[in-house]
Amino acid sequence: MTDLSPVENSSPEAVQTSATTAKDPITEVKVVANVALADATAKQKPSLWTRRMFQLYLCLLIATLNAAINGYDGSVMGSINSYVQYREYFHFSLTGGTPSTGIVYAIFTIGNLFGAAIAGPCSDWKGRRWGMFFGAAVIIIGACVQATAQNLAAFMIGRFMLGVGAALGPSAALPYVSEMAHPSFRGSMTGVYTTFYYVGAIPGTFIPYGTSVSMNDVLIEHRNNKLQLWCQMTFSGIVLISVLFLPESPRWLIANDRHDEALQVMAKYHGEDNPESPIVQLELREMMEEISLTGADKRWWDFRELFNSREVRYRTMLTIVMSVFGQWGGNGPVSYYYPQMLTGAGIENNHTQLLLQGMQSVLSFAGALIGAAYTDRWGRRPQLLISTSIVVVIFAVILALNATNVATLADGTIVAKSPAKAKAEIAMIFIFGFVFSLGWTPMQGLYAVEVLRFESRSKGMALYTLFGNIASFYNTFVTGIAFSGAGYNYYYLFIFWDLFEVIFIYFFFVETKNRTLEELTEIFNAANPVKFSLKKAEVVIHGDEGITEVLEKEPVV
Repeated sequence: MTDLSPVENSSPEAVQTSATTAKDPITEVKVVANVALADATAKQKPSLWTRRMFQLYLCLLIATLNAAINGYDGSVMGSINSYVQYREYFHFSLTGGTPSTGIVYAIFTIGNLFGAAIAGPCSDWKGRRWGMFFGAAVIIIGACVQATAQNLAAFMIGRFMLGVGAALGPSAALPYVSEMAHPSFRGSMTGVYTTFYYVGAIPGTFIPYGTSVSMNDVLIEHRNNKLQLWCQMTFSGIVLISVLFLPESPRWLIANDRHDEALQVMAKYHGEDNPESPIVQLELREMMEEISLTGADKRWWDFRELFNSREVRYRTMLTIVMSVFGQWGGNGPVSYYYPQMLTGAGIENNHTQLLLQGMQSVLSFAGALIGAAYTDRWGRRPQLLISTSIVVVIFAVILALNATNVATLADGTIVAKSPAKAKAEIAMIFIFGFVFSLGWTPMQGLYAVEVLRFESRSKGMALYTLFGNIASFYNTFVTGIAFSGAGYNYYYLFIFWDLFEVIFIYFFFVETKNRTLEELTEIFNAANPVKFSLKKAEVVIHGDEGITEVLEKEPVV
């Protein structure tokens, strides 16, 4: 046994009680990952239900609305693209896709790529709040151009601007949420960010569903299309009006030599107005040690911080891999035969199909919220490993259903032979959406941002956006061609790819649960980061006195 003196050099916390001293009910033995954070938490005992915490929730909510933008755009454009009036207005084919319809989707992604190139410097220059403000402003301008477009060229200019803004805002918002979140609850608070994709996707589905009732009238249809496009300003409008009233990220303030302001922000939102709070003092000490006043965040052109050492290359690799895995896990191709299954199940009414699409978004949102709520309890690695393994099984079932149910007629039309199997596949697609959202949706933002150092966080998230868009391009333009050539056999690729993801996650993804952002440096500098991240310490906690003794520290795999 060794006495705890000092606690400063120890590492972050878990929360797994192994024994309780029988004689003293306020003394307990716990297994923790971060001794320093566990000690500070035991002394302060933070609560989720205080006035200051609810104020923090409001700050995070406003920033999190940035995640809803992509969800709304994807759902609305998917619905509008099927409307006859929209396709006639821009002279698109009424029976299938054309290069122009593909470009309408692609131009948003191209704008996103351009926005990603300038998002990091924009967020680092004036702070996270101004990065969100600029992104919201560009989106509002783009939405106005798109909704008032009289020709295809103007419509595409609006789409491009929307793509730019959709990169600028989230690239500042996600670091803001991660940096402002209370360290004791960072996983859940940050994990909620990407779940808000569905806060945009759900109204983006149900607004077309509601307006589809009156689609027999061409004039009303045109007005409904415009209404859906104007609504694209909603989330950005709230962000634009509110964001400059938010406190700035304390880490950005520290990096810009504004220590007193940073302490005030942390004391208010993490210490219940007490600047001497153990958690606030721990955060301040770690930030002062880790964050440089002359880091690469001060040089907008300098991306070397993402690659100039083994530690940061490992961090950057995880961010890029998280971006690609999130796009290539099969969440798009899984529903490739969905229209045929709906028809095979006797569900041919467009109104009913829109309703099912909305219900699927609601179910996925529920899964994502559950995943975000429990990520600090489950851990990042188990959440990703188990959900991806289940996805492999679901893909195998869907492959078997398609192999025995999909038929191609002489004219090339794909049909479902059995209504029962068609309904079974629809159910599996719903289950897939729930499981994927449970495991991956919270992690896509949370894990990618927390593995990055402060100096490279904004630029790293811009890189995350870049590679995510590259992977999305593949999904958009290759999936249809691949299914045309290989049919349902293309699902084999995703079964083996998801198995590869499971193996890669097991061997290369570090555990970040219950660790402060600054403390992760110790993990990434270790000879074996994954093994080091799984180490835990057995400690004695004596009530409000905090940790009084460290019993041992060894790997717990």
